[in-house]
Amino acid sequence: MKIAIGSTTSESKIRATESVCARAFPNATVVPVPVASGVPAQPTSDEETIRGALHRAREARRLADADLGIGIEGGVHRDLRGVWMCAWVAVVDRHGREGLSCGVRFQLPEWIASRTLRGEELGAIVDAHLGHGNAHEEFGAIGLLTRGLLDRQAALEQAVAAALIPFLSGDP
Repeated sequence: MKIAIGSTTSESKIRATESVCARAFPNATVVPVPVASGVPAQPTSDEETIRGALHRAREARRLADADLGIGIEGGVHRDLRGVWMCAWVAVVDRHGREGLSCGVRFQLPEWIASRTLRGEELGAIVDAHLGHGNAHEEFGAIGLLTRGLLDRQAALEQAVAAALIPFLSGDP
C-alpha cells in the first residue's frame, strides 16, 4: 500500500503520519508529496481549514498515484467564546471515500488570537515567542501553551488515527 502525505516541509506532520500508518498498515510506504493547501497560509475558519486538508490529501494521492492521500492543515476558528486552534486531517482513497478528523481543539490566549485574526501565521508567532525559527515544528502552539505537557506530533497522531476510521472500521 502506498500512502501519500501532502507535505514535505513539516517534519512533525510526516512523523505523525508515518507513526500511525506503520501501526495501521504495517506494509505501507508513506511518501511525502509537495502540494499547496489551496487556502490562505493561516486559515481562519474550520471550513477553510478542512478545504485545505482535503485539497492536500486529494492532490498528494493523485500526484503520487497512491492508495490513500493524507492532508493535515492547522487553522483557527472564531466563535462567541474566543479563537480556537485545531489541526484538521483528511484522508482520501482512489474511490473518493473520505475520512475527516479534528485534532485537539484549544482556545488561544488573546495575545495570540488577535495576531492570527490579523493574518499572522500561528507558527511564526510561536517561533518568535520562543526565540528560534523551528519551535512551531518542534513543540507547536500546543507545546508552548501547555509548557510541554502536550506536543504537536502526539496531537497530530491522534487526529491522523481518527481520520483513518472509515478505512479501518469496515462495514458491519
